[in-house]
Amino acid sequence: MQPTNQPNFPMSLVRPFTLTPEIIRSRLAQTPPGGEINPFPASILSASPRPAAVLVPLLQKPDGWHLLYIRRTRVQRDVHSGQVAFPGGSSDPGERNPRQTALREANEEIGLPIHRTDVLGCLPRFRIISNYIVTPVVAHIPWPFEMHLSRGEVSRVFTIPLHWLAEPANREVRRRVLVDGRTIPVVYFRPYDGEVVWGATARITVTFLQQVGLTSGLTF
Repeated sequence: MQPTNQPNFPMSLVRPFTLTPEIIRSRLAQTPPGGEINPFPASILSASPRPAAVLVPLLQKPDGWHLLYIRRTRVQRDVHSGQVAFPGGSSDPGERNPRQTALREANEEIGLPIHRTDVLGCLPRFRIISNYIVTPVVAHIPWPFEMHLSRGEVSRVFTIPLHWLAEPANREVRRRVLVDGRTIPVVYFRPYDGEVVWGATARITVTFLQQVGLTSGLTF
């Protein structure tokens, strides 16, 4: 099993309603550069990974901060088809950084107005089963905004409150058996609004919660 490089997270927990964009930006700035979270053995993902990025969209509603998620449209022969995810995808040639990729994908997939979006920072990169190396880009987005879903890619958009996501009773770690018989830890959240956040999206979510000080995280 390859080592998983976990960043050092803030130890003091905060309440979601005390967070401001400035506090979130400051805490994300503590993410060590070049960090990578990779739970997979080298025998499973031996080829060089392809670069990708997702947007982790933060928004404010009357009850506080929420994260925005999408459910991907079901498409044959797509390993991530029908899953809950963050907006995002593979990097295009000529894109200089993950921020460009994440913003472009969010604009294409849900019509996010880029000019009204404030990027707050990035999380450690994640290796996923489809052999992408994904950089999560955290951004404060306007709410509400007029969505335009790319129906070939996105079937639904929904949000989940940070205070619900931060509650340890709402998530658990299960073991997933790989093709070689070894197992890796996989994060699952309880169903919310008929949707289940799990896998890489759930682990990105937990890493964000840890980084901004909302949870002490999970034991893998």
